[in-house]
This record gives sequence, C-alpha cells and structure tokens, in this order.
Amino acid sequence: MEGMELASYPLKGVAYSWFEMWEDSREEGSPPARWSEFVDAFIDHFLPSESKADRATEFESLKQGSMSVWEYHMRFVCLSKYAIYMLPTMEARVCRFVQGLSPLVINEVATAALNSDMNYGKMVVFPKATETLKLKNIMKQEGSNKARSASNFGGSFGGGGDRTTFKGGSSGTSQYFAQSSVSAPPSVPHQQ
Repeated sequence: MEGMELASYPLKGVAYSWFEMWEDSREEGSPPARWSEFVDAFIDHFLPSESKADRATEFESLKQGSMSVWEYHMRFVCLSKYAIYMLPTMEARVCRFVQGLSPLVINEVATAALNSDMNYGKMVVFPKATETLKLKNIMKQEGSNKARSASNFGGSFGGGGDRTTFKGGSSGTSQYFAQSSVSAPPSVPHQQ
C-alpha cells in the first residue's frame, strides 16, 4: 500500500527539490541510501500528520481477524512504524503481535511468548505453523465427519461432490474456521 502511495508522487517540482536537499544533507562519502531509508525520509516529509495519526490508530486496534498469520504480520510491520511508542522493546513487540492474533492460535502462541528467547521473527513463524496445522486438522476432522454422516445415511451427504478443501488461502481458511467452529445443535428425531 505504501509503495503505491509513494509511486503516486512523481519526483518533480517540490519533491525533486526536496530529494536534492535530502541527498545533499547526507554526509559526503557515506554509502548509498537504502530504499527503506529514502521511503522513511520521504514519508516523514510528505505524508500529512493526520495520515500518520490515522495509521497509528489503525495499528493500535489491529487484529488478525480474517487475515492469515502472514497477512497479519505484513500489516503489523507496515503500521508499526507509525506507533513506535507502543513497541519500545522486543518483548513489547512480541506481546502486541500476540494480542492481535485470532482465537485459532492465540493460546499456544501466548504460552510460547512467555519464553525469554522469543523474538519477533520466531513469533511470526510459530503461529503460522500452528495455524496451518490446526486448519489441516479441522479439514481432516470435517472430512471424516462427512464420511461418517454419508455412511449413516447410505449415500452422499450435502449434495455430492461439493467439498471444501484446504488450499492454505487467507480469508477462505479463516471463513472456514469461523463456519466450522459454530456448530448447530443436534436434531432430535420426532418420536411418535
């Protein structure tokens, strides 16, 4: 998203003048600027403070929701630079990341976060693996439940070949989890 916003600013006129001043302000003989360095300086200069405040607020309320762990991590990284004050230490960064995770992985990840050597990189990998494993188990269990139901009714249950399969997608898997975690009450046959 930031890249698209940045690309919408062609470096001409005022932006080009700013770039020349920024480039001249760097120490002579210093290594070439990294892209992230340029982006940070550019955004600091040209992004309105209201937009920065909006992004900080968005970070403060960021939750995984229907995103995959990876998508949540990417959004977390993009928005965290606008709320640095919330992340003074690695422990604070890990804690904030865990707070926004979905119910699917939060228990295991919260326990792992207590580990003293847990850094942010490890914290992203752990819930991603946990999410994948749990979704596969849910799909496996759902498949065996459908097979049992089909054999109890002597045929195809649910209209035949319309089966949900795990593809590792983002919103589909989360929607699947949300749907599969809400079960309808068992129906009791009417006795006569």
